[in-house]
Amino acid sequence: MLAEEQAALRRVAMLVASGTRPEEVFAAVLEEVGRLLPVDMASLCRYESDGTLTWVANWGRAREHFPVGSRRMLGGKNLGTIVFETGRSARLDNYADISSGPVGLAARETGLNSSLATPIVVEGRIWGVIAAGSTRKQPVPADTEARLASFTDLVATAIANAESRAALAASRARIVAAADEARRRIERDLHDGTQQQLISVMLELRLAESSVPAELVEARRRIGRAASALNRVIAELREISCGIHPAILSEAGLGPALRALARRSAIPVELSGVPAHRLPEPIEVAAYYVVSESLTNAAKHADASQVDIEASARDSSLRLSIRDDGVGGAEPARGSGLVGLRDRVEALGGLIEITSPAGHGTHIVVQFPLELDVTTDHTVRTQE
Repeated sequence: MLAEEQAALRRVAMLVASGTRPEEVFAAVLEEVGRLLPVDMASLCRYESDGTLTWVANWGRAREHFPVGSRRMLGGKNLGTIVFETGRSARLDNYADISSGPVGLAARETGLNSSLATPIVVEGRIWGVIAAGSTRKQPVPADTEARLASFTDLVATAIANAESRAALAASRARIVAAADEARRRIERDLHDGTQQQLISVMLELRLAESSVPAELVEARRRIGRAASALNRVIAELREISCGIHPAILSEAGLGPALRALARRSAIPVELSGVPAHRLPEPIEVAAYYVVSESLTNAAKHADASQVDIEASARDSSLRLSIRDDGVGGAEPARGSGLVGLRDRVEALGGLIEITSPAGHGTHIVVQFPLELDVTTDHTVRTQE
């Protein structure tokens, strides 16, 4: 019996250590509980801030009566309420006779007789509870609480890991969003401030040039050269401003921005499948910079003569395929713009795959979710 229990704990521990999604860990824990303990139903529930209890996983007969996502108010005499109020494991035999409250009444409908529960404590707070019970007349054995509790630490670790990963993802997304907003602000300042002032100066020079008497040929020529030089500076500033954050991206969306990017590319670009409709702004910005950085890499490092870009938005995701015919051999681990691309993509919950065999070009495939959720508890609440 002990060997079986230790083997079950090792199996769950391996899932936790490998970063398996919490809901998969929850299901695995309840399967092990149902297989090891003399019970015919088990549930894993989460305490909510509004005083309710949410079922996030079930096993056995509990599946019929407590669908995942269902909620009950706390209160009365029942295991969920007792564990919440005391922070300790609890047990109720003759459950159908002595239980009360919404949770207790719902449990009665299952025919539950003897039951027990242990708290799930995550970083010092009671996150939820694991409960198991039997419909048989005889109470479950006295050592069942301790055996059930042996799984709660693993569940708590899985939840803490997931919350940490989600918090990190949210932090990265906020950093990316703040950087993008800073880019937009700089672009606006350059366009609406510095650039407009330079244009005014250039117009003044042209006016002065036209006002110079015809006999002052050298003066007219010098003013003209200054105006032309200033015009070139304005053009360069416009290019810099566009590189910081293209106004066309904010005003017209991803499609026109990518087409403008392709036209300005130093090497020929074949662009197809760009969505005509607007996408969430963070996705449009990230997709634009993925393409921009890829084109820069192809021109500077790949010695490519052609880049093919395909985009498609369907099934709640945006997919980008960027392929060049260059020398290949790109390795993000060596430190390059590809590292920044991965950070930007993953910060929005996206995936990026880079294939770059030496001598066979580079192929970058990126997939973004079009429904963004960067709340810190997303990972542990996906079954609601």
